[in-house]
Amino acid sequence: MRPLTERDIRDSFVNCTKGEAKRLNLPRDLAERPWDDLDFLGWQDHTSPERSYLVVETGDGLMGVALRRATASAGFARRSMCSLCLTNHLGGGVSLLTARRAGKTGQQGNSVGAYMCTDLACSLYVRGKKQVGPGGRLQESLTMEEKIDRTTANLTDFLDKVVA
Repeated sequence: MRPLTERDIRDSFVNCTKGEAKRLNLPRDLAERPWDDLDFLGWQDHTSPERSYLVVETGDGLMGVALRRATASAGFARRSMCSLCLTNHLGGGVSLLTARRAGKTGQQGNSVGAYMCTDLACSLYVRGKKQVGPGGRLQESLTMEEKIDRTTANLTDFLDKVVA
C-alpha cells in the first residue's frame, strides 16, 4: 500500500459524514507505518477504543470505513479467529467490528459486522511481521502471496456488504 496523507484518509470514508470524517482521530504513528507490508491501513481510535477505522485501495480509489467494536460480555479467555486473515488470538485479540452501511440503508440504521483482529494488523500477521503466539497461525500449504490474496478477498467481501 502506498503511504497515505491525512487528506487521502479523511476523503475516503463511505459510511460516515464529511464532518464525522473530519473529526475522527488518525493514528499517531502514520508516518512510521510499514506501508510496504500493509494491504490496508487499520487502526483503533486512541481516545475511544470502541471505534476503529480501515482504509483500503480499491480499483475505484481509496475506501475508508468507520467501525464500532461490539461490547464484550464478561467471560473467560478463549481463542478466536479473525475472519479476514484467519489468525487465532487468545482472549480479546478478535472483536466483532460493525460498520454502518453506506448510503440510505446506513442512515436507516443498517450495519454489517465481522470478527476481525482487534488491532487490525492482519497484514502483519499474515506476513509473520507480528506474532500472536503458539497456534496463532494455522499450518497451511498456501504461499505467502496466496494468504495475502485470501485476506484481501475476505476484506473485499466485507466492504462489498458495506456499500451494497
